[in-house]
Amino acid sequence: MKIAIVGAGFTPSEADRLRRAMATFRRVGTIHTFREKFVAGMKERGYDPDFAERCFNQIEGFGEYGFPESHAASFALLVYVSAWMKCHYPAVFAAALLNSQPMGFYAPAQIVRDAREHGVTALPPDVNLSDWDATLEIDPDPTRDMALRIGLRQIKGLSEEDGRRLVAERGNGYRDPVALWRRSGLKPSVLEALARADAFGSMGLNRRQALWAVKGLGEAPLPLFAAAGEAERGEEPEVALPEMAIGEEVVEDYSWLRLSLKRHPLDLLRSAMAAEGAIPTAQVLATPAETRVTVAGLVLVRQRPGSAKGVIFVTVEDETGVANIIVWPKAFEKFRRIVLTARLLRITGRLQREGIVAHIVADKLEDLSDRLDALTEMDDFALTVSPADEVKRNVDLDTRAAALRRRRPTPPPRPKHPREQAKVLFPSRDFH
Repeated sequence: MKIAIVGAGFTPSEADRLRRAMATFRRVGTIHTFREKFVAGMKERGYDPDFAERCFNQIEGFGEYGFPESHAASFALLVYVSAWMKCHYPAVFAAALLNSQPMGFYAPAQIVRDAREHGVTALPPDVNLSDWDATLEIDPDPTRDMALRIGLRQIKGLSEEDGRRLVAERGNGYRDPVALWRRSGLKPSVLEALARADAFGSMGLNRRQALWAVKGLGEAPLPLFAAAGEAERGEEPEVALPEMAIGEEVVEDYSWLRLSLKRHPLDLLRSAMAAEGAIPTAQVLATPAETRVTVAGLVLVRQRPGSAKGVIFVTVEDETGVANIIVWPKAFEKFRRIVLTARLLRITGRLQREGIVAHIVADKLEDLSDRLDALTEMDDFALTVSPADEVKRNVDLDTRAAALRRRRPTPPPRPKHPREQAKVLFPSRDFH
């Protein structure tokens, strides 16, 4: 404002309007309407015309990307405090981010992965050990500090009301799924969500065992029958369930938790990716600049800033870390559908490096989303069965299991196309 008043002869009110115009982006603002008066005013006061033009161009340029000093200072403080917390208390930092979801660029899977890379032990959600929010507990490894316990809020299909009721009724812990069912009064659909999220580990039950157990329960019993305990229910016959393949486990984890502590999907696909020439993203940092490289990863973020003139920035992740991809407009037009829809992306391009920052300028992109669908071959042992009390208990176990499978309700359909299924299981966060 002072430059406009002293150098160009603006009145205070005109200078204030110029200041307001600087606060908007040039394409939608009115700052250009001040150019003629500003340059002419500086000429009248003896300033060189080229100097006057440069002064106005700097003012105009600030309207394109500038940031008020007070805001910049506020954000700098937040960044400093966040960086300090992450450096000294990474488990606390990760728990706070998980409890603030949804927010920011990175989804829970990336927050947990980063915390584990910084030495934090991440523990799965559990009906006996988790609160609604993510919490801290003593790390099982005595050489480490606090561990991160993922909260029940991470489980899809579990409302906050049901989650807090589960915690409130827990007392000294639930002995088995039946005790959880009786004391919490949770609906069968909620118990199934907990089982599918593999949240019965403290009871010694894996995902399939827990799902089998809760499928034998119905609605919460009336108080009189609840007091009768197990005598009213009868004995549950033993059954040996087949183990789930690791690919199935990972897919189910992403389906119900949006993350997996067991394996990263790309870890399961690494041998095939390596055979096709894709290197781990961690290896990119050790690769000389200007080298042509190929990487593959889950798409985390797509960004298309308005000031980037059509350039798209993509962040992909594999089991070793993340890679930054630059897609120029020419490459985007050639691979438009792939760039916008792929969930598992293979990128080939030239590696550029500036200090410790490396990115790949893509010239070839491939959609490998169908590989995610192939992580698991779902067998016929889908435990989406009707309640066990609809079946007579004195039948042979094999006959009973077959009857349950025949009478199971149709599960909610998953998208049939691999690209659509990958979109549901491994969503990206896109900013335009």
